[in-house]
Amino acid sequence: MNKPQIFNFEQNEVRTILVNDEPYFVGKDVAEILGYERADNAIRNHVDDEDKLTHQISASGQNRNMTIINESGLYSLILKSKLPSAKKFKRWVTSDVLPTIRKHGMYAKEELLDNPDLLIEVASRLKEERTKRLIAEQQVKELKPKADYYDTILANPSLLPISVIAKNYGMSANKMNQLLHDLKVQYKQGDVWLLYADYQNEGYTHTEMKLWKGSSQMKPNTKWTQKGHIFIYQFLKKHDIYPTIETLFEKEV
Repeated sequence: MNKPQIFNFEQNEVRTILVNDEPYFVGKDVAEILGYERADNAIRNHVDDEDKLTHQISASGQNRNMTIINESGLYSLILKSKLPSAKKFKRWVTSDVLPTIRKHGMYAKEELLDNPDLLIEVASRLKEERTKRLIAEQQVKELKPKADYYDTILANPSLLPISVIAKNYGMSANKMNQLLHDLKVQYKQGDVWLLYADYQNEGYTHTEMKLWKGSSQMKPNTKWTQKGHIFIYQFLKKHDIYPTIETLFEKEV
């Protein structure tokens, strides 16, 4: 467990920690500085799920599970704060995240610091790039260890959209995706569902970029392999969730 690094803003501590080389802030510290009465409510209401994690942080000599937020989540709390000092805190934050902002060709000048809309645009760019990076990482992991199987996988008729699997359970695709999210199998990043790290290297899914009808944009399209289909069946079975055909068979017996 990494030891948090402490920064001070007007005598208030802000604990930060690196997770996969990405800076995260202890949400409670940030929310209290920004004047929120209930830090937990502020984080739950204003920070997207993909922008926060639960992490063990050393506090008062004990390791405690705390909610940490990334830079995008930090911007969300700043922009929703009604505290006059939020602007000053925003200046302090932008000086720390300046290298990331520069990566996108932006600089923390007065135009950025005093323009909430522009700050939202920068945060959106950060989130968009993070989404693309996560999709690319999943594609690489899916194709390991033999990248030359790429064409074979694309032509494989056994690749299934989630809607087909969901139908076997009498569910819609949206309901099945949400169920797998609730069970910590996958999470949503932008418009695409991505597997959590525990399942990414198992060959359960295949993600490709597809030109959608009526659009000139390429969008990620994730399908499940037969191995992934079997995984879903065995995984849901452990939670007493069965395909419709098995449920009907049991009733007849």
